Parts: sequence; structure tokens; C-alpha cells
Amino acid sequence: MQADYVIVGAGSAGCAIAYRLSEAGEKVLVIEHGGTDAGPLIQMPAALSYPMNMGLYDWGYKTLPEPHLGGRSLVTPRGKVVGGSSSINGMVYVRGHAGDYDHWEESGATGWGYADVLPYFKRMESWHDCDQGGDPDWRGKDGPLHITRGPRDNPLHDAFVESGRQAGYPVTSDYNGEQQEGFGPMEMTVWKGVRWSAANAYLKPALKRDNCEMIRGLARKVVIENGRAVGVEIERGGKVEVIRAEKEVILSASSLNSPKLLLLSGIGPAQDLAKHGIDVVADRPGVGKNLQDHLELYLQVASKQPITLYKYWNLIGKGMIGAQWLFTKKGLGASNQFESAAFIRSKEGVKYPDIQYHFLPIAVRYDGQAAAEGHGFQAHVGPMRSPSRGEVTLASSDPKDAPNILFNYMAHEEDWEDFRKCIRLTREIFAQEAFKPFVKHEIQPGDAVQSDEELNAFIKEHAESAYHPCGTCMMGAKDDPMAVVDPECRVIGVDGLRVADSSIFPRITNGNLNGPSIMTGEKAADHILGKTMLPPANDVPWFNPDWKTSQR
Repeated sequence: MQADYVIVGAGSAGCAIAYRLSEAGEKVLVIEHGGTDAGPLIQMPAALSYPMNMGLYDWGYKTLPEPHLGGRSLVTPRGKVVGGSSSINGMVYVRGHAGDYDHWEESGATGWGYADVLPYFKRMESWHDCDQGGDPDWRGKDGPLHITRGPRDNPLHDAFVESGRQAGYPVTSDYNGEQQEGFGPMEMTVWKGVRWSAANAYLKPALKRDNCEMIRGLARKVVIENGRAVGVEIERGGKVEVIRAEKEVILSASSLNSPKLLLLSGIGPAQDLAKHGIDVVADRPGVGKNLQDHLELYLQVASKQPITLYKYWNLIGKGMIGAQWLFTKKGLGASNQFESAAFIRSKEGVKYPDIQYHFLPIAVRYDGQAAAEGHGFQAHVGPMRSPSRGEVTLASSDPKDAPNILFNYMAHEEDWEDFRKCIRLTREIFAQEAFKPFVKHEIQPGDAVQSDEELNAFIKEHAESAYHPCGTCMMGAKDDPMAVVDPECRVIGVDGLRVADSSIFPRITNGNLNGPSIMTGEKAADHILGKTMLPPANDVPWFNPDWKTSQR
């Protein structure tokens, strides 16, 4: 078994790389441990809470007890299925803010500034729904990844955006266009009523070519000879074998599994490797470090009017939605229900948004449990740029063992201040005139929870991961001791090996990470092929002109 390029992981970035390399005529082999993505639980957008909670599709990872969250261990779902996490995620599409990528470049990821990455976002997108407003000139028209908007026909979506306006925030017709800041419609990777995962967008078309194939197996380590990656050792059907790579090995196994594979292959902090009896190939202290995520809470409000999705939250209702979707790919089953969003700044002096909202016209938890009150709605809210950093380390030298994951959430006083601010700003939005016909009372945290101490106790107990882990194989300058890959995604200190997925992000981007992960795969593919990069864009993004002096 061999190919020009061996890619580990059929996830968001890996699928894009397989598509672009095979398009260029290279022989590509993708290794994926997970099974098929066929079936309504994955392909039906409204069923999103199911695959995320199923061992069949998820690696089942959990954090070590988080010291600042009362020792809670949080689940960290990652897709163990064709399409990776793009097959189990919430399908929300956010590019991130221009300021995020300019920060990457300033951190040593040369050539990854906003002007450099915007052409790749445009190349990957097929953007629809121009009739709802938006910035067509900023968007891609004929890429593999279809991006749509929900129908937004529940009156609560308009109430959310109008309340933001009444509270003094801007309204934006396209947070993925010129202006991220403000309230407006949310976008999703859904096409013709079906989850448009990286597998549907990229991998399935690539596998139709003669020069691209996928095999199922557990990657055990990268095989390195004389300082060069020459293949991947995998286990399948109880046998261990080596898949040879004529040109390069590319790890796109996620921000949790890519560092784990590097460590198992002898690339990482020498003292950590020694603990597990692993010979050091390259002493890279940054492998597994710099782990970041978004934490979020949801504020739930009981609704005066029975207009929320709760009326379908029963066997008959769910059955009817499922049947309509199966036969027509239309109706409530065809949306992830995240149809309105906002990005705002927490205070004056913050240059671009550092708080994100997902609005949902039902009060329900990620595990699918509806609020006891029945009809309600909720806003998911959280800070975007926490200063806290965690790490991924090996639990043992056995490739079958899950890695140790510690995000070290809420390690800074600033984290607590930011979260309290999120709750208070959200309450102010729900108190606007536009919500008056709908707001009955606050379910969670509840009106009694007001002081800093009470809010901190609520945050400690209820903050949840938004499932945006990244940063563990940081991209940076070759002389940066904490950098793992250079700006061409090449692992520093080993030839013929690259990492391309969310693990290479120097700092977490604003919003959901699926879009930036796919963009990373698109841009990495051009680096791998030695192509000239797409010419930088001249588009000038919007920053609030009063950001130094006002919060809104």
C-alpha cells in the first residue's frame, strides 16, 4: 500500500487536501479510523444532537478534571467518522474575523494574514441566499462548500436581531462579509436540506477519481527514517502494517489526535517522550501545548407565546419532522435551527468582537433535554479570546489509549470578568422592547442570580465547551521554540511531514472553527503542491470607528 501523499484523517482539512491534491493528479491515500457517514442521523441537519452524543461517530474523549470548574470533566466530542467533526458538528459557518488572521501573521504565521486567507475562503465557498442581503463581492460563488441560511420564519429570530438594534448594536447582513460586528442571520453548511460536510463537499468527489482512495484503520504513528517521514503505521483487522508515502505524510487528525500522533512518533517535548519510553526524533516543546477552546453558557427564557420549537419536542412531532425530511429534504429537519447570530465587543478598547451569540428558538441542552418549563428560547454566549491555555499529553505509549486533555478553562480572573459581562449584556438584550411580547421569565440562570459571586457559581457549574479545540501544533516562525509547524505547515525538524488542521492555529478564531479548518486544508494543499499562493485580496474589512471609546 503506497501513494504519493498519505493523509491521516478524513475530517474538515483532510478532505479538502485530498480533493485538491487528487485534482492536481497526485496519488492520494486517506486513512480514516471511523465508519460511514451514511444515514439520517448525520445527514439530517436538525438531528445534530444525536451523532455528537453517539460512540459510533465520536472518539468519546473527556477532559481531565478541570481545576477552575470545580473538578468537572467535560466531554470533548471529535468526529470518528468519514467527514470527521464536520459530520457531527452544529453546521454553523463562520470564517472568523479579519483581525484573527492578522494576529496569526503577527505571531509568526507569515502569509496567513486576512488578505492571504480571504482568497481561499472565496475559493472554497458556494454562497447562496443573496436575497436575504449580504456581501456577494466578499463571497465565493463556485467552490465545493455550499453555504446557506435558514428560512428564519420563527418571529423570535427577528426579535433577537431587533433587540440587538434597540440595545444600540449594529445590524450586519453578512458577518462573513465586510462587517462581522453586529446582529444578523446565521449561516450553515447545509445544501438542499442535507448536512454539507467536508465528506460531501470534498471527499466523495475526490474518491470518484482513480488517484484517490480511502482505507479504514487506526493510525499508530508516523514512520520516520533518517529524519524523513516515509509512511504511516496503521492497525486494521487486527494486523499492523505500514502505508508508504512517496512524497509526504500529512496529519489532519484533529487538534487532539494530531499532537497525539506526533508524540507517539517521537516528535514533542523530550522529557514527555522519555516518560513513555519513546525515542526522540525531534525535540519540539510546543507539541500538544497552546490548547484553546471556546466555553459558552446558554441563557434560557420562558416564552409567553407557544411559538417555539418545543411543540415538536415529542415523539409524534419529531417523527413528522423526520418523515417530511426523509421524503422531501424540506421543513424543520432541513435546518440546524441556529438561524440568527451576533458578534459584539465586550467593552471599549476592544478592537473587534470578542463575544459570540447563537440564538435558538427552543430552550434545550446539547444532549437534547428540553427545559422543564416547556416553551422557551435561548442564547448561547461566550467570550471568544480567553487567555487560558491547556495541553494534550500522552496517557501512555499505546496508540489505542485516549490522550490526556486539559484545557485549563477559566484559569485567569479575566475569564470570569468576561463571562459575567456576557450574562449581563445578554440580559440587557432580552429586556428590550422587541422581546416584550415573548419574555415570560428567565429560566437559567434565573432572576435571583445577580451578584458577581452568584454569577461565578453559575458559570463554574454550567459553562460548557462549544467544541472548538485548536492550537496544539502551533504554526509559527522556524526559530520560535514553541512553533510546531512553519508557515507552509511543515513540521519543524522532520522532512516530508506536515500538519494541517485546527491544531496549527496560533490563536483561536472568532466563532465556530469548521470554516477556518477547511480553509487551512485548502491553503495547505497549495503549499504541499508547491504552487504560487492565490494573490492577496484588497478588500478592507470593517472595524467599528469608535472602538477605542465605546462598547457599541
